[in-house]
Amino acid sequence: MKHHQYALTPPMGWNSWDCYGATVTEEEVKGNADYMAQHLKDYGWEYIVVDIQWSESGAVSSAYRPFVPLEMDEYSRLIPAANRFPSSANGNGFKQLSEYVHNLGLKFGIHIMRGIPRQAVHQNTKILGTDVRAREIAKPNSICPWNTDMYGIDHTKEGAQAYYNSLFDLYAEWGVDFVKVDDIADSKLYGIHAEEIKMIRKAIDQCGRPMVLSLSPGPAPLNHASLLEENANMWRMTDDFWDLWPLLYDMFDRCYRWSKNIGPGYWPDADMLPLGHIGIRSVDGGASDRYTRFTEDEQVTMMTLWSIFKSPLMFGGELRDNDEWTLSLVTNEEVLEAHRDGYGARQVKREDDTVVWASCGDEHTLYIALFNLTDETKTVGVTFDQLEMEENKVEVRDLWAKKSLGKLSDKIEVEVSSHGAKFFKLTDACIRYCQKSTKFNL
Repeated sequence: MKHHQYALTPPMGWNSWDCYGATVTEEEVKGNADYMAQHLKDYGWEYIVVDIQWSESGAVSSAYRPFVPLEMDEYSRLIPAANRFPSSANGNGFKQLSEYVHNLGLKFGIHIMRGIPRQAVHQNTKILGTDVRAREIAKPNSICPWNTDMYGIDHTKEGAQAYYNSLFDLYAEWGVDFVKVDDIADSKLYGIHAEEIKMIRKAIDQCGRPMVLSLSPGPAPLNHASLLEENANMWRMTDDFWDLWPLLYDMFDRCYRWSKNIGPGYWPDADMLPLGHIGIRSVDGGASDRYTRFTEDEQVTMMTLWSIFKSPLMFGGELRDNDEWTLSLVTNEEVLEAHRDGYGARQVKREDDTVVWASCGDEHTLYIALFNLTDETKTVGVTFDQLEMEENKVEVRDLWAKKSLGKLSDKIEVEVSSHGAKFFKLTDACIRYCQKSTKFNL
């Protein structure tokens, strides 16, 4: 499918939500873009994404204000609030901010809610290119349970597709490369919004600009995997993920269930990485301004799981406040190589909350992740037979430590800290599983 070409490897970037909630400003976006260009771009990080409520001039934290006025053009399309994004004044939208990001060698993304603004419906404003007005395409009984901005769109109505087309034509003019659409992959009221997903796919395809399509929130229903693959590049497997151990523990089961539905251009999404300085103007996640509550072991576990599973990587913290530890987590070339190049990821075994995952580098290279989800230090191991490897001496390298451990011949077994992980690369191996698995055609 053509849109799969837009994200042949899992997207990597920064999203403003975890640190700034609904309130991020143009200067904060530029500052994080500058940091990414200087410190992260060479490692594959490339997207700068402005999250929700960029059209709301008076947004405060991540607490949504119900029924507030939003900035909107004459054709029922939300536009950036100029007091927060000064370059958007005089109808410029995100064009100048996007150009700033592009000039750094990066890509620009935005968050939107599905549907049409309620204020457009109440004012019955115009739809570009048609004689239809907002009230005629709206579905007023299709609402988001946690945000009052939008009504859903009735796909059966004349003008419905034209409205979505006009939105993505505008985003193409702005130079948008990535769109995160919310209240669509799952809804606490209605489940998945399949018809609006299809309309958005058509709108992107007709606009003439490649855009990665990300669907939120989760959990997206596994029984709709084919629909998601046919229309999107990534979709959330979970509700908002925060820096709480029970949520990370739960992610292992979610990754296990989705591990057969991964391929070049379509990626189940474990959500953002709540690393570094988060909660600056966000009250979500159960605490305000803080550095991540995950321990260092838990941070390694999260990065290891996201990497071997091949989830998109979206950093949630204020990048400019990164310490050396946080920076080291997201610039480890060997871990990021496993994330980029690995294929055939699978859970090999789970016993008493010790977990082993594996993915292939090629027919002679295997990535192995050993996890200890218990509250005490454990020995975690796996035999070459369980890995479907022939029992020959293979070279073992510790990816986080960036050092070789010599050759092993029948198993790999190490001590792993509570809530911790180890990540290894095995080379010079004969791996029956990898010989049978389909390598991504990248």
